Amino acid sequence: MDSKEELTAVFTVSEQEVGPRLDKLLTCRFPEHSRAYFQFLIEQACVLVNGLPIKKREIPKVDDEIELYFVLPPEISLEPQDIPLEILYEDTHIIAVNKPAGMVVHPAPGHPRDTFVNALLFHCHNLEAGTDPLRPGIVHRLDKDTSGVLLAAKTPQAHAKLVELFSLRQMKKYYLAVCVGIPREGLIDAAIKRHPTKRKEMAVNLTEGKEAKSICRHLGKNESLSLVEVQLLTGRTHQIRVHMKHVGAPILGDAVYGSSTTNQRYSPSRQLLHAHRLEFIHPITGSEIKLCAPIPKDLLHYTEFLK
Repeated sequence: MDSKEELTAVFTVSEQEVGPRLDKLLTCRFPEHSRAYFQFLIEQACVLVNGLPIKKREIPKVDDEIELYFVLPPEISLEPQDIPLEILYEDTHIIAVNKPAGMVVHPAPGHPRDTFVNALLFHCHNLEAGTDPLRPGIVHRLDKDTSGVLLAAKTPQAHAKLVELFSLRQMKKYYLAVCVGIPREGLIDAAIKRHPTKRKEMAVNLTEGKEAKSICRHLGKNESLSLVEVQLLTGRTHQIRVHMKHVGAPILGDAVYGSSTTNQRYSPSRQLLHAHRLEFIHPITGSEIKLCAPIPKDLLHYTEFLK
């Protein structure tokens, strides 16, 4: 993948974006990538301003047209790797696995190899890239430390239709979480936006955020912890983790949104969040698909004493 004909983006600089230098502006607009990654793109002349290369320290002006070519840094590999997958469902169009905690979904700066995509490329020898050659097959994501059902497409047709199902909210998504405290049951309707100062974090912003809705149900509890099922009605970044913090019951083990004191007390190895069930209509065959990932041992360990 040394061609610039991979994945592109074009946008015009708005008044609100004027001020920071180019690499910082790009990081704010595309927060899934790091500032170092955009510095790499700029150095490789993969970022054009009004059709011309530009230095990273330059400050774009209002109405400047920015064109990006998202190419892989040299240390990142999209090579197939023989990494075991726990397959929950597979046919000629789609595949679903039980992603273990600790597995990154796709290669990126900081995680160049040993990802789900590397394993998928090995398992599906003729996997077609679809619209995003940097993330072949990927239609949704789970955080590195979130376990559970992860769905992927094996053909461009299935990829497009699965993305549409997620976009139209026709995927029923249920998660299990161990929370510190007891969140309220029912609908949590709290819009989410990128944190104003912490680039990698999200936060509830009821006036400017994007719609974010979750339904919470108690499965067990004691005086300190609770096991809850959360149905996602929308799919914002870190939605469950942010919503649980918002209602005063952060997920146990969450190093970003959780309680550091309680995390130290119980010492979980990761955030105790598990994508338990996924239900949808198969985009090609029209059959009803219900997928369930077994509850991992570390999550079960913290629920043994819950009523």
